[in-house]
Amino acid sequence: MTSIKHCFKQSLKLVSVSIIFAASVSTSSAYDRITGEPFATRSEVIAQNGMAATSQPLATQVALDILKAGGNAIDAAIAANAMLGLVEPTGCGIGGDLFAIVWDAETSKLYGLNASGRSPQSLTMEHFKEKGLDKIPKFGPLPVSVPGAVDGWFMLSERFGSKSMQELLAPSIQYAKEGFPVSELIAYYFEMNQKRIGDYPGFEETFTINGQTPRKGEIFRNPALAATYEKIATGGRDAFYKGDIARTIGAFMQEQGGFLSYEDMAAHYSDWIEPVSSNYRGYDVWELPPNGQGIAALQILNVLELYDLEGMGHDSAEYVHTFVEAKKLAFEDRAKFYADPNFNEIPVDWLISKEYAKQRQQLISPTQAAQRVDAGKNDGDTIYLTVADKFGNMVSLIQSNYRGMGSGMIPTDLGFVLQNRGEMFALQEGHFNKYEPNKRPFHTIIPAFVTRNNEPLMSFGVMGGGTQPQMHAQIIINMIDFGMNLQEAGDAPRILHSGSSTPEGDIMTDGGYISLESGFSQKTRRELMNKGHVLRDANGAFGGYQAILFDQKHQVYYGASESRKDGQAAGY
Repeated sequence: MTSIKHCFKQSLKLVSVSIIFAASVSTSSAYDRITGEPFATRSEVIAQNGMAATSQPLATQVALDILKAGGNAIDAAIAANAMLGLVEPTGCGIGGDLFAIVWDAETSKLYGLNASGRSPQSLTMEHFKEKGLDKIPKFGPLPVSVPGAVDGWFMLSERFGSKSMQELLAPSIQYAKEGFPVSELIAYYFEMNQKRIGDYPGFEETFTINGQTPRKGEIFRNPALAATYEKIATGGRDAFYKGDIARTIGAFMQEQGGFLSYEDMAAHYSDWIEPVSSNYRGYDVWELPPNGQGIAALQILNVLELYDLEGMGHDSAEYVHTFVEAKKLAFEDRAKFYADPNFNEIPVDWLISKEYAKQRQQLISPTQAAQRVDAGKNDGDTIYLTVADKFGNMVSLIQSNYRGMGSGMIPTDLGFVLQNRGEMFALQEGHFNKYEPNKRPFHTIIPAFVTRNNEPLMSFGVMGGGTQPQMHAQIIINMIDFGMNLQEAGDAPRILHSGSSTPEGDIMTDGGYISLESGFSQKTRRELMNKGHVLRDANGAFGGYQAILFDQKHQVYYGASESRKDGQAAGY
C-alpha cells in the first residue's frame, strides 16, 4: 500500500512501491530497508478477517482471540481496553474516561460515544477560593471526577456487542491473577509514576513488588483488579456505579478529604453524540465535538488545505512554519471555546467551517512566527486502540487516567487509580471551562476516523495529551500530501508546538516553542529560527499512534502501530 493520497485518488488501487537503494537510506537507520521510506520501522500489517492495533502486544492478542472466537470489533475493543487497564495502568484504567467512534456495518453509519465523567456535586468554586488556589492541583483528591470508562463499555456492548461481559473480561481476569511480564516502556512509566504518586495510600500494595515498581520482564499480578473485574463481569454496570465498588470509592474519597461520592457515581451517565467532520482534499476526517479537543485537528486541517504542502515537502522550514502557525490559531480557539456543551453555547459549526479557516489564515505570516494570537470571535498519558472485524465494523477508541496513573487516589483493594481529569478545569470566572459542580471538564483524549464517499476508510488515533490534534493533522497530511503509507505516516518525524495557551487562559503571548524529532534536517531548524521560532528538544512527548485502513478493492485491512512505544498491530 502506498499512501492515502494514492489510495483515495485511485479508489484504493494498489500500486507498486519503488525500491529504495542503500545509498539513499539515512545514516541514522539501524538497517537498510528494501521498500518504502527509509525512516519506516517496518511494513504495514495486512489481513483479511480482522485487525487490532493497541499500545501493548498482550492486549492486541486478547482482541484477536475475541475476534477469532466469533466476537465483533466492539467486543474485541472492550476486551482489549480491559486488558490495557491491567498491563498498562500507567496510561489507562477503569478509574478514567473513554471516548469512541464506531463504524457500524449494519447501518453504514458512524456513532460517537462520550463516556467522560463529571465533577463532584458537592465540590464548589468557593472551596478553591477558601484554599487560596488559582489552579486545581495535579494530584490528590481535588482533581478527581467520576470515572466513565466502565459505563462506556456497557454502552458500546449493549448497542453493538455480541458477547457477554463475562467473556470479554475473562482474559484480563486470568492475566491479573496469574501475572504477565511487564514491557519496557510501561516499566519505565511505572517508575516515573512512583515518584509522582508513590506516597499515596494503596500505591505500594497495588503497583509494586516488595516496594519496587515492576521492572522489564518481571511478572506482575493485580489480584485486586481481578476481583473488581469479576464483580463487573457478573454484576454488570451497576456493580461499578451503584454497588460495593461505588461505596468503596465514596468512602475512600471521604477519608482522603475528597468530594467524589457514592451519589456522584450512581448519577453518572454517558452520551451517544454525533461525530463532526471536515473535508480535507476530498476526504472526510471525523472527530468528536467538545468537551474534547478533536475539532482542533479539523481547524488545523482547514487552514492547511489552503496551502500547497506537497510542494513544500515534509522536511522544510516552510511546511513546519505553516503547520505551527495554523496550530497556534486552532489552540487559541481550543482554550477559549472547548468545554462542556451543556454549560455553554459552543460554535462548533463555525469553528470547523471553511469560511472561518479562510479568515484565520489571513493572520499567518509566511516569514515570521506569531508571538501573540487571540482566539477567534463567534499532557498526559493515554491509550488508543482500534479494531476491525470480518463483518466490516471498525472501532476507534481512546481511554485515559490523564496524568499517567491519574490522581494517586487508589480506592481500597480495588486495583486501580482514579483519574485527575478535573485538573483541566479553569478557576477563572467567565471562562467556558470554569469549574462548576456536575460538569464535564475539557478533555484531551480524542479518537478519529476517515471516510470516503460515505464508506469507512481509516480509524486512527495518537495518544499524548494536548499533542493529539497536532498529530492527528500530521498523520492525515503525511498520507494525503506526502504520499506515505499507514505505517510510514506514524513513523515519520513529528512536529510538536508547545507553550501556547491552555484551557486556563485564552491568549498566547510568547510564541511558544517547537520541538522537532531527529529526522528533521539542520537546514530546516536553522531556517525556522530565522523566522523567529524558538526550538527546544523534547523526549517522549510526540505521542503514540495506532491505525487501521480498509482496502475496499481487495477487502483487506492494513494495520500500523507506534514505533515509539510498546504497541502492536496484528491481524488474521
